Amino acid sequence: MNNISAFVFNTNDEATKNTCKVLSTSKLINNIKVITTGSQPGKYKSIQVKKLFASESIKKLIENSESEFTIIVTKPNLQKLGQLALERLAGVAKDSNAGLVYSNYYEFKTNKLSKHPVIDYQLGSVRDDFNFGIMVLIKTDALKSIANEITGNYTYAGLYEMRLALSRKYSFLRIPEFQYTISEFDTRKSGEKQFDYVDPKNREVQIEMESACTEHLKGIKAYLKPEFVNVDFKENDFEVEASVIIPVYNRVKTIGEAIRSVLKQKTNFKFNLIIVDNHSSDGTTGVIKNFSDDERLVHLIPERRDLGIGGCWNEAVHSNKCGRFAVQLDSDDLYNSENTLQKIVNKFYEENSAMVIGSYQMTNFDLEEIPPGIIDHKEWTPDNGRNNALRINGLGAPRAFYSPVLRKINIPNVNYGEDYAVGLTISRNYKIARIYEPVYRCRRWEGNSDAALSVEKMNENNFYKDRIRTIEILARQNKLNAE
Repeated sequence: MNNISAFVFNTNDEATKNTCKVLSTSKLINNIKVITTGSQPGKYKSIQVKKLFASESIKKLIENSESEFTIIVTKPNLQKLGQLALERLAGVAKDSNAGLVYSNYYEFKTNKLSKHPVIDYQLGSVRDDFNFGIMVLIKTDALKSIANEITGNYTYAGLYEMRLALSRKYSFLRIPEFQYTISEFDTRKSGEKQFDYVDPKNREVQIEMESACTEHLKGIKAYLKPEFVNVDFKENDFEVEASVIIPVYNRVKTIGEAIRSVLKQKTNFKFNLIIVDNHSSDGTTGVIKNFSDDERLVHLIPERRDLGIGGCWNEAVHSNKCGRFAVQLDSDDLYNSENTLQKIVNKFYEENSAMVIGSYQMTNFDLEEIPPGIIDHKEWTPDNGRNNALRINGLGAPRAFYSPVLRKINIPNVNYGEDYAVGLTISRNYKIARIYEPVYRCRRWEGNSDAALSVEKMNENNFYKDRIRTIEILARQNKLNAE
């Protein structure tokens, strides 16, 4: 019955020893090997590598797997296996013929034990931060079959490359049961973690992840070459050149400042501000009415009461008051200068793009800069940006759209991910232009909708964005098959 080879990535000697000890309590374990860049922790055999998650390390892992199943533990913070946990994982792999099996888990965090469910893998789960937990079980034959596809000379993206290669041939199955317990030391709130991927110190890692994802998209015939549809900016007549759109619900503390940052814009064209007031009840409506003397302000209160942020955007974009370009501003954020709107509109004409995305500065409520500071998405390149967009979790801000294109696409009526969905759809055919200097101040405060999310809410958000990616990958495959 000893039919599992286990591999533990050693990021901490003591934690690795403990993790190996926990694994060894299972009768199914045939052998345990530690992948390490330095010392050999305890009595367990080691595989010496230069970098833990390099392509070289993954190749050695595959070569050294000697059993029917392979378990990979990516973080050595395993505290306990559930009752017959490995028997369950291996049994499900046999019964389902899945190539990779993973499960929910428990975690100790700030001395409190809690459940940590994870989500199902799907075609669009191509982001490199997909959470499988720390432990997965893989059929060794499946691993061996993709050994030749681990071709990238990656220093950081080897494990990601392996997972994508596996997903091209085999199904991944989540067991909705809690099969093990870990210690979790990253106690940051969700709003603090979400920008790790754009931290400049991670740039080298991100370049490799992009390369691995691009090769995967080629492998599943969803890669798009840098060829774009031209935009005719003379389509339709508009009363104004640009409309700034602010959907708002109960932002009495910030909406006044947001309005002022728009109305002070200096441009060589006519613009207006469309505020879609989604039935606010905290005094926001009164603040908006204080600016009603300015004819540039259009105050819309929808008849519908089932609108999310995306639905509010649709109300504004389909209004006859909407200008040629629709430009985003969130109700608790600000433009950082009086020239922002002019820069954005200029960019449309300079690059013949259907969408423009700027850069922003992260601040606290008092507009003081906070880490990671400037979010400029410099990972975006004209040649590969729309492919890499399927890997990352957002495209940046502020976002602006050529209104006729946006009216044809429409925006999902949700409160999360609507901007990402429409950005991916536009990128399928049109060029997206970027402004890499900060033109926007993005406040992070306790009132933000994503400041501190529960595990369940994060899962809901992540599953939705993965589904958006699934839809987009299918659309790209269909587009390429039709050409």
